[in-house]
Amino acid sequence: MSPSVTIIVPVYNAEPTLRRCVESVLNQEYTDFELLLADDGSQDASGALCDGFAAADSRVRVFHRENAGVSAARNLCMDQARGRYLQFLDADDWITPNATKLLVRAMEEHRCDLVVSDFYRVAGERVSHKGDIDEPQVLTREEYAAHMMENPADFYYGVLWNKLYRREIVEAHRLRMDPAISWCEDFMFNLEYIRRAGTFFALQVPIYYYVKTKGSLCTQGIGISKTIQMKLTVFEYYNQFYKTVLPEEEYERRRLKIYRFLIDAAEDGAVPPVSARLGSERVRVSPGALEGRGPLFDLLRERKLLDYCLEPAALKNGLSLQEARLLLCLRQSGGGTRRELADFTGLSRGALTMLLNRLEGRGLVSVRDLRPPQRREKRLEIAFPPAAAPILADMERAWADFTAAELSGFSREERAQYERLSERVQENIREVLR
Repeated sequence: MSPSVTIIVPVYNAEPTLRRCVESVLNQEYTDFELLLADDGSQDASGALCDGFAAADSRVRVFHRENAGVSAARNLCMDQARGRYLQFLDADDWITPNATKLLVRAMEEHRCDLVVSDFYRVAGERVSHKGDIDEPQVLTREEYAAHMMENPADFYYGVLWNKLYRREIVEAHRLRMDPAISWCEDFMFNLEYIRRAGTFFALQVPIYYYVKTKGSLCTQGIGISKTIQMKLTVFEYYNQFYKTVLPEEEYERRRLKIYRFLIDAAEDGAVPPVSARLGSERVRVSPGALEGRGPLFDLLRERKLLDYCLEPAALKNGLSLQEARLLLCLRQSGGGTRRELADFTGLSRGALTMLLNRLEGRGLVSVRDLRPPQRREKRLEIAFPPAAAPILADMERAWADFTAAELSGFSREERAQYERLSERVQENIREVLR
């Protein structure tokens, strides 16, 4: 049976970083993929490393060839691909453990032709978050092109590695990289793909770690005249793209904005400055907590797992993890006194009040104080405005992911037995605490 996803990695003298890249793929939560490694005439141990990965994991296939450049290496892998979707990485970068799962989920839930995601830019031990489209709904070709027009030379639109493609579109139109172009070759492929795609979705979750080590055209040893000619060739592709996707009057009206590409391209692919320390940007568990034994370690790992599952929903919706946890708690509890909710969430009453105010300020909850008869403490009645519906759906999906992760590999009988035993444990706890 063919895999759902073909993940393509061109490899050239990548010995120092290749293991990190490949292991980030092999350790994906989503497992229905094939990994194609194209060794493009490497002079170091990269080829042997690729063969080692293929010997250890049947999902890996390796192709060795004489050096012909990254575009030819990618084309070779596209010729050999069997998956419904195509995903790309560079050998000095890596992806988060849930990257492929989130891309495929977005593609299939929204029935779109292209998914584009946020990413991290890495420089040494520092990292920054990069995105561009904040709209949570499916976009038409014209809407996606309008976003791209605002930042025409942005890596977000130009590269392959923060996107998921439908292979049937690629093959139906025989889309391939141009080996004669060594600047913006990704972007030219994307323009041709976008012309054939109908619907697009932006995933506001950074899933890719881009290491800024690639040189500009000047540092690649390409002469000035060839550099200028290459950029003009790419611009003509870009200009022709908008002539194709926009009505003539709309194209004329936006011509100056389209020509802005020539100015932005002079920066040779600007990306944001790094800000946070690498490792602080996502949920992490210390080795001691991961391997520790005993009920306290079990509780800690369970909380960390919930945070890990909630994190994509929090990032997508611009929430902190504390806000996401509280929103999920409110959804499941339906309200309670401040004391009860503080106990339930593990927050102080002051922190609870602050987070409730934030969520209410964003229009995600409506809070009303009630004092039921014969009760001294007010009860908070929680309602969810219609605007909160898609975010609550993300929270419920995160909870489903959490449950699925806990019970992964359980048979139906084992799940039923686990639920029975868990209920008995909870009854024992209730009896003691009454």
